[in-house]
Amino acid sequence: MVIRQDRVVPDKEGQVLAQAPQYPKEATSDGAFRRQDSRFRRRVESKGRSPFPPDPGRYHLYVSYACPWAHRTIITRNLKKLQDVVSMSVVDPIRDERGWAFRKGEGHTPDPVNGFDYLAEAYLASDESFDGRVTVPVLWDRESGTIVNNESSEIIRMLNDAFNDHGDGSVDLYPPELRDEIDRVNDLVYHTVNNGVYKAGFAISQTAYAEACLALFRTLDRLEQGLATQRFLVGNRLTEADVRLFTTLVRFDAVYHGHFKCNIRQLRDYPNLWGYTRDLYHHPGIGETVNMDHIKRHYYVTHTAINPTGVVPAGPDLKFDPSPERTYLG
Repeated sequence: MVIRQDRVVPDKEGQVLAQAPQYPKEATSDGAFRRQDSRFRRRVESKGRSPFPPDPGRYHLYVSYACPWAHRTIITRNLKKLQDVVSMSVVDPIRDERGWAFRKGEGHTPDPVNGFDYLAEAYLASDESFDGRVTVPVLWDRESGTIVNNESSEIIRMLNDAFNDHGDGSVDLYPPELRDEIDRVNDLVYHTVNNGVYKAGFAISQTAYAEACLALFRTLDRLEQGLATQRFLVGNRLTEADVRLFTTLVRFDAVYHGHFKCNIRQLRDYPNLWGYTRDLYHHPGIGETVNMDHIKRHYYVTHTAINPTGVVPAGPDLKFDPSPERTYLG
């Protein structure tokens, strides 16, 4: 198949169906989506002579309300009560060929730290040779003028433990006694759910799509069964495993079910998963981080290879009402 920017010409076998021009470097030869590795992996640490000590006011989070990976860090920052310790700003949910932009609008602002017009400027200021896809979240160090980290799973760990002297040290989303189980759950959920919806949505072959979609729903079925007898994923308490799953689930029916073709079932077809999502939504500090307008406009307008018209659907009419039927689980 000959793939062009504007159209697709079938070859003899017709296996590759389409191209996802937003992520050309992340499409494999067999039509699967392979997410790029995060480039910046340094850490804020309180021990030793770290070049990045956890000083209040030193760090800034660049995030998008639309992005589930950035959403993890927004929630963790709230749960740890770090709003006055680590500052945060939000990019425009509409991303074009120039990437994430800083603009004034509903729920997003110009860059208050560096005056950048585009997040790409932060990447090039940190590494002038960077040529990958610019992603959120970004943890920025004001003092050295560089990106510390752009890997969401590592940023939430830093927010969880590095700033305990300045935030709510009583909240621990990664307690030592539960870490092995949290890691096992995270590994399953990342590959088949968090990244699984993207593997389905950005697949450019039928085989790659089918494999990702079936793996996704096998895991959702498994999680549905487990949540029948426990309120949270691990240890009957809120952990980072719940935060990481929630950011995918809260987008599922509005975006992934239709836009990414993850449509074997809706989240609302799963009584326990749907109740679990609503339960987490009403946990203090979580529901306020959900901006469904940013979420829907980002996916449906930005992914022109999937939705070339850019029309944003009116529905579904999601009501994240409290889930009292789950309170008995603890």
